[in-house]
Amino acid sequence: MSVQGSLMLDVAGTWLTAEDRQILRQPEVAGLIVFARNIEHPRQVRELCDSIRAVRPDLLLAVDQEGGRVQRLRQDVLRLPAMGELSAQPRAEGLAEHCGWLMATEVLAVGLDFSFAPVLDLNHGRSGVIGTRAFDGDPQRVVDLAGAFVRGMQAAGMGATGKHFPGHGWAEADSHVAIPSDERTLEAIRAADMLPFARLAGALDGVMPAHVIYPAVDARPAGFSRRWLQDILRGELGFDGVIFSDDLSMAGAHVVGDAGERIEAALAAGCDMGLVCNDRGAAELALSRLQHLRATPPARLARMRRRAFPGSEYRSDPRWSTAVAALRDAHLLV
Repeated sequence: MSVQGSLMLDVAGTWLTAEDRQILRQPEVAGLIVFARNIEHPRQVRELCDSIRAVRPDLLLAVDQEGGRVQRLRQDVLRLPAMGELSAQPRAEGLAEHCGWLMATEVLAVGLDFSFAPVLDLNHGRSGVIGTRAFDGDPQRVVDLAGAFVRGMQAAGMGATGKHFPGHGWAEADSHVAIPSDERTLEAIRAADMLPFARLAGALDGVMPAHVIYPAVDARPAGFSRRWLQDILRGELGFDGVIFSDDLSMAGAHVVGDAGERIEAALAAGCDMGLVCNDRGAAELALSRLQHLRATPPARLARMRRRAFPGSEYRSDPRWSTAVAALRDAHLLV
């Protein structure tokens, strides 16, 4: 009996090797994420995407392009502000929608399907890894601004992925290098950090859970927790889109075991796609486990496929000029 689930991995350089092509041919691999090391300029990224699609036309291609310090595409694209800079601006919602549309248009134009955005965490002033990546510390303000950002993304033809469910902003440790814990009660989390996910659940195409343990709810990090993903995200919030694990190579995921055990646990909890990045050996181990499980990619992954194909002339679009002018008037473009 097979299980539903898939793997997203990465490659080392700016072009594909024979080894890359071989692993991308495996049907359990359903996605690839690019990092700064894979990027020189937009034309090169388009060529890389074309070479990937020549091997696997159905593969989902992703990037982390939030704005601010999390922006992998940097040369010959707009340097968007951190989302936390928008909140104090007059007409902040309009600016957020402009940012979502501009980001999505540039990412789609290089041949990628989507960016893992927006961040729905609250800025409690505690988490260095979140900080100004968050739109605000007030949950309703995050709903309003992130909702506008999502509208911009979707108008450009890109699905939106909210992260990091149910909220990473209270936990102080960085899950890239540690195992964060949030000791608050479920009621406290529901009343604050979870609100953006609850109110935007119907608008989101994807959700990425946090590598954070909420011991009052479950002893496992949220991304390995059926309580969080099945009972609360799917059941209570009614979310029916794609659930992506955060990177299973991060320290916050190591509580579960090796990469094979991690991806199996993530899928068992309810993830549709497990990310294993920056460690080809771990990715191969995760792939082997999926092959043993006879895993098949869920049909809902199609929600993340790009719905528009902007050409290199996208800057001639009147919406581009309007959006860029608004951000420049607000002194938000660098």
